[in-house]
Amino acid sequence: MDSSAGRTCFGEIGFWSERTPVHEAASLGQVEKLQLLVDSGASVNAATVDNMTPLHDACIQDHSECVRVLLNAGAQVDVRTIHGSTPLCHACAAGSVESVRLLLDHGASVNPSLTALTASPLHEACIRGNPECVKLIISKGALLEAFDIHFGTPLHTACAKAHLECALQLLNAGARVNATKFHETALHHAARVDRTDLIELLVEFGGDINVSDNLGRKPIDYTTPGSTSHVCLQHYESCPLSLQQLSRITLRRVLGTRALQVITKLDISQRFISYLCYKKYS
Repeated sequence: MDSSAGRTCFGEIGFWSERTPVHEAASLGQVEKLQLLVDSGASVNAATVDNMTPLHDACIQDHSECVRVLLNAGAQVDVRTIHGSTPLCHACAAGSVESVRLLLDHGASVNPSLTALTASPLHEACIRGNPECVKLIISKGALLEAFDIHFGTPLHTACAKAHLECALQLLNAGARVNATKFHETALHHAARVDRTDLIELLVEFGGDINVSDNLGRKPIDYTTPGSTSHVCLQHYESCPLSLQQLSRITLRRVLGTRALQVITKLDISQRFISYLCYKKYS
């Protein structure tokens, strides 16, 4: 009798199954055991009922050597869970720079299509707060304005989670500082989490302190009177940016994602280049 009778095939992954020894070895980081299983012919693409593969398990648990073994054995790099997450999403969620690098080297899509239940790899890296992952994902062409139904853009995400370095990576790459989700900007998030450093960073990159969300509230309305973030926003209300700062913002906005590449090649003094590239934040 055919042992596959009664089972259901899902895409190119093969037959749905429960967790296999390969799943367990990958999840626990048991590299030698995993290699033995692979060498004995065990499937590296077996999927559970929620379509979790061993590669998903290795990525979410930050076991980069297991990721390497699985990829070298032919693991499918862009397979999705039932919720739409790819191994790259999981690697970014775990903050595993090495796993991210391995997946990208094996052709992982940096911009998988999003679902209502799925954040992009860049969103996941911003949620985790790993600026190295963010930088790596951006360098491979991640969409800076990818929109997540829960957070908005990656910049919204970085600010909502109070990750300054991730926000800096996004802004320097050309992310739109005043992008909105329900009229809410990254500055609204920075004010809500009471992070003066984030507020200052966003304003320096052109963040609008006067924009109102769909409730008619400005960023300052999400701060506690007397708090450092409240005082900071009051300062910007009473002391507008200088013409020099506004000129930098305008230039960066016009150049967009090409800003750093273009500015560093200009025939001007290094001091001006440093100013235009926001070197004080580097």
